[in-house]
Amino acid sequence: MKSLELIVERIILSSRWILVVFYLGLALSLAVYAVSFGYKFMKVAGNVFLLDEGEMILAMLGLIDAALVASLIVMVMISGYENFVSRFDESEDDVSFIGKLDAGSLKIKVASSIVAISSIHLLQVFLNADQYTDGKIMWLTVMHLAFVVSAVMLGFLEQLTKKPKGDTKP
Repeated sequence: MKSLELIVERIILSSRWILVVFYLGLALSLAVYAVSFGYKFMKVAGNVFLLDEGEMILAMLGLIDAALVASLIVMVMISGYENFVSRFDESEDDVSFIGKLDAGSLKIKVASSIVAISSIHLLQVFLNADQYTDGKIMWLTVMHLAFVVSAVMLGFLEQLTKKPKGDTKP
């Protein structure tokens, strides 16, 4: 019976490597998103003298939004791989920042990124308020506030569950 238990445990532990497929898929999606970003940037750059100030602000907010989404993808890829699959080789200088994101802080950073992305989208909506109904603006605002409350609650729960440094009690 013990050998069966060992086999099951090895299968379960080895299954974490299946996550690599997802992280590689995210890396490919990041490359596709970079092409999309490049297209948007070229469109803005080509119309720089034709856009008025409001349109330019909206275009820049769109680029900022894309950068935040790309950063979110990178954060999930790197910290997810580091936390659930395997540690990166820390002897290299270019990965020294990686070990600083545990699963709890990752949740906070993801929630904060979602709030930032939602904020930019809501700002774009407010700047184009004449294109939206009052009901749509209200629901977008309610959704944004739900994201904000969720992020604050995640941060609060993380603080509650975090052990003080030097505390070895379970």
